[in-house]
Amino acid sequence: MTTVADRLVPLIGDVLGRPVPFRLRAWDGSTAGPDGAPTVVVRHRRALRRLLWQPGELGLADAYITGDLDVEGDLGTALTRIRGALAGQGPVRPAPRDWPRLLVAAARLGVLGPRPAPPGGRAAVRGEPHSRARDRAVISHHYDLSNEFYELLLGPAMAYSCAYFGSRDTTLADAQTAKFDLVCRKLGLQPGMRLLDVGCGWGALAVHAARHHGVQVTAVTLSARQHAFATALAAEAGLADRIDVRLQDYREPVDGPYDAVSCIEMGEHVGKDGYPAFAARLFELLRPEGRLLVQQMSRGSAAPGGGAFIETYIAPDMHMRPVGESVGLLESAGLEVRQVEALREHYARTLDAWHRTLQERREEVVALVGVAVLRLWRLYLVGSAQAFAERRMGVDQILAVRPTREGRSGAPATPAAWYR
Repeated sequence: MTTVADRLVPLIGDVLGRPVPFRLRAWDGSTAGPDGAPTVVVRHRRALRRLLWQPGELGLADAYITGDLDVEGDLGTALTRIRGALAGQGPVRPAPRDWPRLLVAAARLGVLGPRPAPPGGRAAVRGEPHSRARDRAVISHHYDLSNEFYELLLGPAMAYSCAYFGSRDTTLADAQTAKFDLVCRKLGLQPGMRLLDVGCGWGALAVHAARHHGVQVTAVTLSARQHAFATALAAEAGLADRIDVRLQDYREPVDGPYDAVSCIEMGEHVGKDGYPAFAARLFELLRPEGRLLVQQMSRGSAAPGGGAFIETYIAPDMHMRPVGESVGLLESAGLEVRQVEALREHYARTLDAWHRTLQERREEVVALVGVAVLRLWRLYLVGSAQAFAERRMGVDQILAVRPTREGRSGAPATPAAWYR
């Protein structure tokens, strides 16, 4: 008797155009595929129905998030091996000639039926991309999930950005503190200076800069929950008189110019067409000889960046470009780029640390946000760590200055003080 797995594996191989790089376990308990390969578990016919209605990355993601599809063992190892086996093939979708045979097989397996409802967690945003109202909705979708969830995931630093690891033994909390201090040193912060933190998150950098470098900070965010958390954090630290947290768009008046501007992993959200105006606004917000530190994700020159899963569940409207293009856009706005530091490997390590926390505190996560959100975040964190490790994505600190009309930068002759 031919089992479900025996039927599915040849079909999948035909669609892939090469041997199936994983072992498959079907809902009837049958298995097929190469021994020693990662095992993909199709727990329910509905997983295949999702792929018939939505072939490709998003259909697979929906099936995984709902638990209709699963992977045995370590998810990262399985994804790495499967991706390696399919390297160079690009997105896998059935060719038109494959559909008649696939539909006949689906009918025999009892897979055909109405389109399954997508899991919760998809972004529901409308309006003109990168209008202020839509940007606010996009940010709220991701960052207003739950402050309690982010406290659990990110730890006491509450920093949702790439950390800076000094050694193999550096903890995530220490690496985030090291990142904050590196940003402050690159910006040359001194007591009494004014810092604008664009996209301030939960306020950790603002508190660090005010506490350890004596600056006055204006911090802006579009997330209501981040605003409330950062305001309370500043008050608890006894720094409410030195940190002004605002729930507003950076395009609205923010009482510039400033001595320094930080923008930590926010520039990805302004869009492809909006970046020139974003760069011009950063230039405008700085005084002459003021410094700008942009920490920003990038993509490889041949990598797409983002993707259907990220756009649908994590960060709609996000756009990444090769770092050189960002440098060019900042300089076109009148800024002078003084230094670029790649942190790609640091981000892979940061994401791995977040994923370990997610796994170790699974029961608490499920109690807060449910199983589907846990699975969504597992897929997001593991897939992102792979993208950084494999150089499909990068992250860079770009330090720039606003020169005077006479060409003075105010920058030090060497970066020695940044790496003390």
